[in-house]
Amino acid sequence: MKDLKLNDILSKSDSLPSIPGAAVKLLSLLDDPESSVNEIEEILKYDPGLTANVLKLSNSAYFGLPQKIGSVKQAILVMGTKRLTQLVMASCVHALMDRPVNGYELSKGEFWRHSVAVSVSAELLVKELKTPGVDVIFTAALLHDVGKIIMDDFVDQEYKLIEDEVQKGVSFEMAEQKVLGTNHAEIGAKILQKWSFPDDIVRAVQHHHLPDAADPKSSLTDIVHIANVLCLMLGIGIGREGLQYQPSKFAIDRLGLSQNQLEMVASQTLQWVDELADLFGCH
Repeated sequence: MKDLKLNDILSKSDSLPSIPGAAVKLLSLLDDPESSVNEIEEILKYDPGLTANVLKLSNSAYFGLPQKIGSVKQAILVMGTKRLTQLVMASCVHALMDRPVNGYELSKGEFWRHSVAVSVSAELLVKELKTPGVDVIFTAALLHDVGKIIMDDFVDQEYKLIEDEVQKGVSFEMAEQKVLGTNHAEIGAKILQKWSFPDDIVRAVQHHHLPDAADPKSSLTDIVHIANVLCLMLGIGIGREGLQYQPSKFAIDRLGLSQNQLEMVASQTLQWVDELADLFGCH
């Protein structure tokens, strides 16, 4: 029975549509050090809706730019290609993620709000720690729970069995694994592999609940894990998973995070999450 469920889940994950072509092309350009502002502008100019979203986001208070951004070229020059790609990615996946996820008891908007909150929290952690080499943190954090889109119906159908396992003291994703043969983190990693995301983002999504099981260990995975748990502890997007999660002590130690830093990041996450969730949902 569990094998049949797993086959159904894997089949459904294979049928999930790809992200829009503009985002894929931009991701490939980011990996090319020879890419130019003109190439990026060329991709965006054929998608006026995406261009409008990028300009609206660029001018938001969150980014605090000293000047008004009036064109894509100006946005690229002022914000940089990596930040611009993050904005495009958020705009592209919004429609996919701004939906109810009933299996996890997340109403419309709550799943998206949690995803954005984890992105905000992760960026704040990077800023606080001055961690190098994690330019993709926003995207990894935004997509950490994308597997829930596929797992939704299956979790809903088998919720009683999953809840029975949770009552025995295991975590929700471990209960998913036992009942369904996989969990939302593993399925999320599979989706991002299908979308040709870099391996470090795939690993961060796969291990966002259990960073100590990741090999190799990485600050990207640790940060996504802590940002996710922090947002759950703040009550943002807890749904059926509840308040059972605690951040890995080893991840906190690896990053050198203090309690004061965690409290500061939590406070600033609450300050920004609603504004950004609304902004990233712009059409």
